[in-house]
Amino acid sequence: MLKPALLLAAASLALQPAAARTITVQPGADAQERLQTALIDAKPGDRVQLAAGRFTLADGLSLDVANVTVAGAGADKTILDFTGQKGEGEGLLITSGDVLVRDLAVENAKGNGIKSKGSDGISFVNLRVEWTGGPKSTNGAYGVYPVSSKHVLIDNVYVKGASDAGIYVGQSSQIIVRNSKAEGNVAGIEIENSYNADVFDNVATGNTGGILVFDLPDLPQQGGHSIRLFKNQVIGNNHPNFAGVGNIVANVPPGTGVMVMANRDVHVFDNDIRDNGGNAVMLVAYQNKFTDKAYNPLPRGIAVRGNRYAGNGTAPAFPGGKEIAGALGGTLPPVMWDGVTGFTVPGGAAATADGGILVNDGPMVNLNLKTQGSPPTAARPELATSFAMQTLPEPPMVVLPAAQEARARGK
Repeated sequence: MLKPALLLAAASLALQPAAARTITVQPGADAQERLQTALIDAKPGDRVQLAAGRFTLADGLSLDVANVTVAGAGADKTILDFTGQKGEGEGLLITSGDVLVRDLAVENAKGNGIKSKGSDGISFVNLRVEWTGGPKSTNGAYGVYPVSSKHVLIDNVYVKGASDAGIYVGQSSQIIVRNSKAEGNVAGIEIENSYNADVFDNVATGNTGGILVFDLPDLPQQGGHSIRLFKNQVIGNNHPNFAGVGNIVANVPPGTGVMVMANRDVHVFDNDIRDNGGNAVMLVAYQNKFTDKAYNPLPRGIAVRGNRYAGNGTAPAFPGGKEIAGALGGTLPPVMWDGVTGFTVPGGAAATADGGILVNDGPMVNLNLKTQGSPPTAARPELATSFAMQTLPEPPMVVLPAAQEARARGK
């Protein structure tokens, strides 16, 4: 018979979690089944290690186990190939928290490339997501796509060919997007209906629009705010728009550098913005009709300061753009504000902006449209060297949990 002390020791060992494992998956026959099985069998703390090579996959993959690392041998070495994908879903869908996906590529997903939903602590590091057949409206909408997530890190990610946004963060909070490149998408980087985001040290080039900050009605999370865009290169975003009909970004005109729509407390500073045929920076209200009584369609609390501009505004593609440029000497100034300061609450009274617009980059044009929904033909362009309604404090820096940052850096 075991002594009481030995019984206690045995019970203690039984209650301890199993040591973290590395589950290695090789490409080859039955890669779909073997990889999905590894993602299902993984336990918190495990690492699913994908060997170098091309994984030919016929369906999407999913992970719902928390605290798992999914890693390849490098973004140019481990390739998840969804060219033959039968469904329309994501390449990889993550619905758990404390997940790190790194060092691999996703090609030709029928839907989005990699999506997280409802994740607290999600990191995408050293990834490539690409549609290799060129720009098509049938390409997946988003490359890297965290939604309804918290503590989001996107670091050293490359996306090309998305029919909506290459790097898209929606209805999320506490977000960092850094050291990444979005090329040849409709929107390069988009922050939508989100709170507290730092977007810096990125390159957005060859897209229809470089970096977008939107807030839209009728979504579970709205009132996007506290966004900082800084130290980015927003270069030559003149690609024809290839978004599907009815998509909100189908309205983004080619030549858009940075576009802020219906968001508040957004600071755009210390960026290099050049060779975009339209506006380097465009500040606009949401123009469509809406029925959401809680929605504010105006940009407010927006600061544009200390950016460097060159070669923008020579070929505006938005309605009335050529006429406005002609009235201003043939080229648009770096910053354009639509001048909308009022709207009508559906079923209610008129309302006005509750923040300000601060532009000290100059020159800028104010279209003086005044009321939300006014057509471009109502514009009365006014050129100014700067425009300020009030002093606007900068949003706070986003700081992710130290453990998440250390894990992403491999420490």
